[in-house]
Amino acid sequence: MGDPMAEAIFASWRLDLRLLGLLLAASWLYVRGWRKLHLQSPHKYSTDRLAAFLAGLSALFVALASPLDAFGGLLLEVHMVQHLLLIMVAPALIWLGQPVIPMLRGLPPRFLKTGLGPFLAWHGLRRAGRLITHPVVTWLAMTFAIVFWHMPRWYELGLESTAWHQVEHACFFGAALLFWWPVIDVWPGRAQWPRWMMIPYLVLADIVNTALSAWLVFSTQVVYRTYELAPRLGGISALSDQSTAGAIMWVPGSIVYLIPACAITIQMLTRRRLRPAPPRIKPFVRQDSAGWDLLRLPAIGAVLRYRYFRRAAQGVLFALAVAIVVDGLAGPQIAPMNLAGVLPWTYWRGFAVIALLAGGNFFCMVCPFMLPREIGRRLLPARHRWPGPLRSKWFAAALLAAYLWAYEAFGLWASPWWTAWIVVGYFLTAFLIDGLFQGASFCKYICPIGQFHFVNSLVSPFEVKVKSGAVCDSCRTYDCIRGNATHRGCELQLFQPRKSGNFDCTFCLDCVQACPQDNVGVLAVIPGKALIEDRRSSGIGQLSRRPDAAALAMVLVFGALVNAAAMVDPVMQWMHLVHRRLGLESMLPVVTLLYAGGVLFAPAILAFVCSWSSRSMANCASEGLGAGRASWKDLACNFAWAMVPLGLAMWVAHFLFHLLTGWRSLEPVLGRIFHFAGFAINLSAEVPGWLPPVQVLLLDAGLLFSLYIAWRTACRRTMRTSQALGLVAPWAMLAIGFYAAAVWILFQPMQMRGMVM
Repeated sequence: MGDPMAEAIFASWRLDLRLLGLLLAASWLYVRGWRKLHLQSPHKYSTDRLAAFLAGLSALFVALASPLDAFGGLLLEVHMVQHLLLIMVAPALIWLGQPVIPMLRGLPPRFLKTGLGPFLAWHGLRRAGRLITHPVVTWLAMTFAIVFWHMPRWYELGLESTAWHQVEHACFFGAALLFWWPVIDVWPGRAQWPRWMMIPYLVLADIVNTALSAWLVFSTQVVYRTYELAPRLGGISALSDQSTAGAIMWVPGSIVYLIPACAITIQMLTRRRLRPAPPRIKPFVRQDSAGWDLLRLPAIGAVLRYRYFRRAAQGVLFALAVAIVVDGLAGPQIAPMNLAGVLPWTYWRGFAVIALLAGGNFFCMVCPFMLPREIGRRLLPARHRWPGPLRSKWFAAALLAAYLWAYEAFGLWASPWWTAWIVVGYFLTAFLIDGLFQGASFCKYICPIGQFHFVNSLVSPFEVKVKSGAVCDSCRTYDCIRGNATHRGCELQLFQPRKSGNFDCTFCLDCVQACPQDNVGVLAVIPGKALIEDRRSSGIGQLSRRPDAAALAMVLVFGALVNAAAMVDPVMQWMHLVHRRLGLESMLPVVTLLYAGGVLFAPAILAFVCSWSSRSMANCASEGLGAGRASWKDLACNFAWAMVPLGLAMWVAHFLFHLLTGWRSLEPVLGRIFHFAGFAINLSAEVPGWLPPVQVLLLDAGLLFSLYIAWRTACRRTMRTSQALGLVAPWAMLAIGFYAAAVWILFQPMQMRGMVM
């Protein structure tokens, strides 16, 4: 006897002759007209358009006649899949087939000329068509249909009445056809908005979709009573079913909105003939920078330019670091009651990533570990150069991976004692390294925290750079790097006229203080410009030719995913399951397996697979000119940097969670230390209702930015559109997979670390 569930699913296919006849008639008309047009213009009416149109009709048939329709009244997640097909898949595919002209040509010529022709030529019809396909009308129609029919009262009406259910589906499909019309730019219609306006059009629709999805995912009550009373298939609770439905609406929905936004961006970029970046001829003279200078602000600029500001800020943070060490070693070893358990892991991380996103590498500017470093330079005058074999980012990448592993393996977030000793170790290492070696070797080659900021500050909106290339062209003293009698120059050997991006820049502003012409500032730049242009930079070279730096970037990107995943319930349950089945005495091997696989082996394997696939697809798309002959290592070094915005988005989303759910976590520590009355000891660890949508919007922006940088990277390597698409496709799939995994992690229950529960 067969499986009852399988038999029920098979028996739920509904043969609706009216629907089937309508779809077959539409297919026949389209194919008949497409064949005529394909003979005349095979490139305009290609087989791809035929396949898209037929796939759209097939998706519509599956949505309305498959078991999705029958089981939609029992499981909300099944009903949500049906809605996605009606709203996002079928309409978009149908319009991609550009069906208007083929279906008209598929009609009998006499009927088209004498029957339908005068009606189509009617001026009133054209005016009405222009009105209902205006982007404002189409966006509002889609938004109203989705929000209205997801209100409990009207959603329940659709579940209770077959007629109203059909009306609901007709509203969804009709509104979706209108919504996707300006996005696909259906011919022979004329665009009523500039093409670039479709990007905010799609992003705003994604915001509505995100808000509605978050309402379903994070609701603590069953929204639709019908599903609470329905038989529970597979033992799935009504609340879990609702959360899964929200996740289905959220993740695939966001991807469906974001992919066309990226495609439109690519379409706009490829209107001009693709060209590789032209070589630079002049040795270092740069064009004048038009960026807005942060140092020119009346209050903030004056503070940042003040000669002793950096030392004063470092002194404050040094005092906090000493307090962390003292409390971590001598205070209670309960993380939420100890400064060492609260300040570094809740506050510092959150504010540091916000600073990176909003400004740049301001943490390194005020880093407290620089004070012992300065003492080391005075007591142990640095006479040695850093060893040649270690002058790369390989050692720093290994230290960063070890740091991420140790954080989870030894539960640093829960151990004030270990946290205190890490701070002490940082102090001693900075003292010894920069006391013995020249060139800020600790910052450049050792510090894992510094490497985190160096990589992620590449997508920050501010950069320390020259204001005018002409002024630098006339300079003969080069004080910005050599220093002078009153100010030292850049210790990391970043010559400002040849510098591009924030990599290896600690924002110390020594070059600003040393420049006699006041020609260096903290200028506003296009975020990620250094990754897009990939210019050769002083002290660094070209990032795309630095496999060590690319490896560091990939460790950071995948470290964001693994670090967050280790704190969510499904991954923790898997880790404990592996621990039990292997009969291990400690969780250390399991944690090591997770981090070694997720931070080291997975990035390496995926980079190799994507690079090999890029090379193969580029060769298939053309005759292998230029990009197709590149090695996989060369392609990996180029495209790995495109993942940085997505990695930073995940770090920000993760650390924001801990900061905003634990913003009052300092109260019990202060209450213990100062015995203040009125401090709350038990803290609320509730997630703000607006936080999950903000987290997903951050990931949306990170995905779009990563896809854009990947496309620009491909455009630098080839002038052929087909080859550029072949190069970028595997990395785009990697970015989308990373995005989906990140959103899944954010949906899971996460540990409220560092708080009294």
